[in-house]
Amino acid sequence: MPPEAASVRAAPLARVLAGFVVGTRHEAIPPLALERAKMSLASTIASAAAGLSIPSAAIVRSMELNAGGAPAAAVWFTPARLPVRAAARTNAVCSDAAAADDSDLRSIAHIGTIVSTVSVALAEESGLGGAEVLRAMVLGYEVAGRIDEALTPGRMRRGFHGSVSTVFGGAVAAGTLLGLDEERMTHAIALAATSAGGMAIAADTSWAREWHAGLAAMLGLDAARAAAQGFRAEPSVLEAPRGFLSAMNGEAVETITQDLGASWDIVTDMAIKLMPGAHPFHAIAEAASDAATAGDVRPDEVERIVLTAAQLADWHGPTHPTDLVSAAHSFVYFVAAAVADRGFRWEHIEPAKMADPVIQSLLARVVLDPNPPPLPDRFPHRHGGTVTLVLKDGREVSSTCRAPRGSSAGGLEWADVEAKYRRLVPRCGLPPDAVEASLACLRSFDTAGDVGALARRLALPSTGKLDRR
Repeated sequence: MPPEAASVRAAPLARVLAGFVVGTRHEAIPPLALERAKMSLASTIASAAAGLSIPSAAIVRSMELNAGGAPAAAVWFTPARLPVRAAARTNAVCSDAAAADDSDLRSIAHIGTIVSTVSVALAEESGLGGAEVLRAMVLGYEVAGRIDEALTPGRMRRGFHGSVSTVFGGAVAAGTLLGLDEERMTHAIALAATSAGGMAIAADTSWAREWHAGLAAMLGLDAARAAAQGFRAEPSVLEAPRGFLSAMNGEAVETITQDLGASWDIVTDMAIKLMPGAHPFHAIAEAASDAATAGDVRPDEVERIVLTAAQLADWHGPTHPTDLVSAAHSFVYFVAAAVADRGFRWEHIEPAKMADPVIQSLLARVVLDPNPPPLPDRFPHRHGGTVTLVLKDGREVSSTCRAPRGSSAGGLEWADVEAKYRRLVPRCGLPPDAVEASLACLRSFDTAGDVGALARRLALPSTGKLDRR
């Protein structure tokens, strides 16, 4: 092995990652990765619009507006401006609250929300352009995705939510926009490793999921800004005994820095939600809808709905959801609704649909196949499954979906992202012409010289007082 290769391998993981980030110029990033960053940003904004009036988001917004501070960055869909960390936190909570933000399909970490909200807020303050934001988003997504890949499924088994890895996305994206050198970027990554936490059990059952997102955005930004001023952390904190990867029960740690730049996580593993709720159920809902459609099945014909998906064996979600949080984490509801309505759509997250007597009648008929084939790898959320409709007349209709639409494997197109944007953004009260103007701005974001132009297109007119609902 050449001496220089041995030297690189001996370097702390944080320093190797920092060297890659700092040394990757814009032109070295594939156009598709930058395009996916634009899609992620559009998806994040659409999700934030849907989350604007959710009580958890309103509470955090009220807290930050009451605290006030320098008007450096926009609070989306309001006339308000706040300090960068407050704006990033508020917008991240809004996006995550609606259960409509994108995911890394290996582990369902919502990296896109964090890199989007942090990058846009910081670029507003600094007067940076769209191309710089997209580069920062891609690099932040790459580091967070690689670290979380090594944590899967260990961190979930230990009860930690994805915010323990999305914080790296915020730190790297912010550090990139701040122009950190390798030394300071190393410490930003090391600080991120010891910054954010979050219990998965709370995220699955309460508003804690979006609380985690706010922390990841805010603390990732703080890590980069502290490092920029010379704050130092332990560079080997990722791989050291009793360090981050050890505490999270990391696996395949060697893959974190393997083939850096050869492929891009935002291309291979990012998925845009084209329906609300937990991403592990999207492919299964598609399979249920396809089976009902292919067999022209009426709900009253169904005797039993059998799900064949090994990743669901240990999932204990609610079976009769009554609110957004419980519906978002109920595979039973996803499947029953998809069979009843031949699709799972944005309206299915509303209480009226949860109370639909046709859907209610199907909930108890959903069962798990006790002997599903084993998963092909250790990433349980990357795989879909098979839905079999057993009918009262003895017929069976099955359909399999391996990956949901909106993912690289299932197909991701701008038409789907635009449809989501046009469906969700008007919920916040933005008029149709402003919706289209903001979407046009996003489509050409790589040429935008002023990120603030997007924020201005998202702002609702002032009513003379700040919304502190």
